[in-house]
Amino acid sequence: MAAVVQAAAARDLAVSGFAEFVRASVRSPTMLAVVGAYLVGFLLHAVSVVLLPLYLAQACVAFSMPVTAVCSALVFHEPLGRSRIVGVVAVCLGITLLAFGAGEPGPQIEGWALPLGLAALLVVCVAGGLALLRGSDAVALGALAGLGYAGSALAMRGIGVEITAPVLASAALLPLFGLVAFWLYSVSMSRADVTPATGAMIVNQTFVPAVVGLLLMGDSLHADGVWLVVTGLILGTLGAIRLSPRLDGRGLTG
Repeated sequence: MAAVVQAAAARDLAVSGFAEFVRASVRSPTMLAVVGAYLVGFLLHAVSVVLLPLYLAQACVAFSMPVTAVCSALVFHEPLGRSRIVGVVAVCLGITLLAFGAGEPGPQIEGWALPLGLAALLVVCVAGGLALLRGSDAVALGALAGLGYAGSALAMRGIGVEITAPVLASAALLPLFGLVAFWLYSVSMSRADVTPATGAMIVNQTFVPAVVGLLLMGDSLHADGVWLVVTGLILGTLGAIRLSPRLDGRGLTG
């Protein structure tokens, strides 16, 4: 729901550069209210990343997609036809399958490998965002925002009770990813429909941490859960893609 308010505020601000966006946002009561709502969601998300495997925590965050799609249809009168309804159902079914296949989360990641890798990802997000601002592919900005939010989730796995230099580096990267992703997502929704921009964001926000968690961070599955998780990831991702726009003879449409 906050994403729909965020889209309206971003369109009122009518700025796209990072510095201009930050200056305008801190003077906008509406955008500050959106940030407050996201902070509450972030705290709940942080707990879920500790208690759940990353693929399940991120998939549950993807449950915001159906809510955003319906709210954007009500507020902005965006089309919510058969294709997008099928996408919403697919996302929900995918999340359900993930829940049945989930195992135990992996341990905290120690050492410099994680923060250094995340720093490189942050550079990609910023550089890619600046490059895309000069173009017209708003949905690509949403996808890049998803990479930023994925970076936030991954950074949380590097934060532990013991204070070390790598832990502090991961903690510093976490809000930076959130700020960059918030900027990219806002600009994306100011240039495109809310649902396509959010669909592109959800794909990367869900899929990237899921794969990294399973392959590199020790997240586990139930003994017979691999097919449930794989099917759930594929189904949820295809559902989010289904919610994104398609190219037709008239250009980019919902």
